[in-house]
Amino acid sequence: MTAPAAAPARPSRAGQAVRALRRVPLLVWIFLLIPLVVELFWVFWPAANSFSLSLTRWDGITPAEPVGLGNFADLWDDPIFTRALQNNVIWAIGFGGLSVAGGLGLAVALNKPGPLVGLYRSAIYLPMVVSLAVTGLFWRVMYAPEGPINAALGVVGLDALRNQWLADPDLALYAVLIAAVWRQCGYIMVLYLAGLKSCDASLEEAAAVDGASAWQRFWKIVMPQLKGVNMVVFAVTVIDSLRTFDIVWAMTRGGPYNMTQLLSTYMFQQAFTLGNLGYASAIAVVIFVLAIGFIITYLARQARAEED
Repeated sequence: MTAPAAAPARPSRAGQAVRALRRVPLLVWIFLLIPLVVELFWVFWPAANSFSLSLTRWDGITPAEPVGLGNFADLWDDPIFTRALQNNVIWAIGFGGLSVAGGLGLAVALNKPGPLVGLYRSAIYLPMVVSLAVTGLFWRVMYAPEGPINAALGVVGLDALRNQWLADPDLALYAVLIAAVWRQCGYIMVLYLAGLKSCDASLEEAAAVDGASAWQRFWKIVMPQLKGVNMVVFAVTVIDSLRTFDIVWAMTRGGPYNMTQLLSTYMFQQAFTLGNLGYASAIAVVIFVLAIGFIITYLARQARAEED
């Protein structure tokens, strides 16, 4: 009696992947290689260079002097860096919370057909078309002692609230924050509008038939379907809050008395005003670590939540 023929061995996943890659036309590899080389040269190499420069003392002219972790030790004792770090925490919470809440609220309000809905969406998104530097100059005029904001307070009889907003150490950071949130809300609104368009409306209708309130339908039906959008919004908001520079520099240049200094503005000041490129690179490394840490932590928590 002859033994049954052995079943052919199934190819391994690695073998399947290799064969799939071999089937990719050469022209496709060329088109992929060109942007990869550009990305390596313009993004990854400068980023790696920043890490090496952070371990040196360099003014951009004389040879770099290795100092090990000396720059990071100096950061620890630098009161302006501490202030900038605290301001970045306030900025991340305020900028992220207010822009996400405002953008989501606008998206829900404008996620319906209507004769002027398209006009409202365009008007709210319009500030994103303008550069941050121009936005900063616009709001600098708004906050001027004789500007529209103080004039409006005078018209309604609230002269006691008139202030030199950008010259007040206690209010300057929040004044700049309002300007940044005003610009960002339109972008967040567009992201959430795209997510709301992909939500299953039949689930919300069924919940309404079962007697669920509007808030219950939104929180229990709509929000779980926006998980993917929430991840994108979180990543974009954290990165934007840590790299915010233009609007702060245009409005206050980190003043008054360094009270609106952020990590990005302090890094620019150290690098291009004072010429401390090694010290500035150490600040850049801190910004990078904070951004990566926030994003990886959030993504890990989301992955665990999806598995559960």
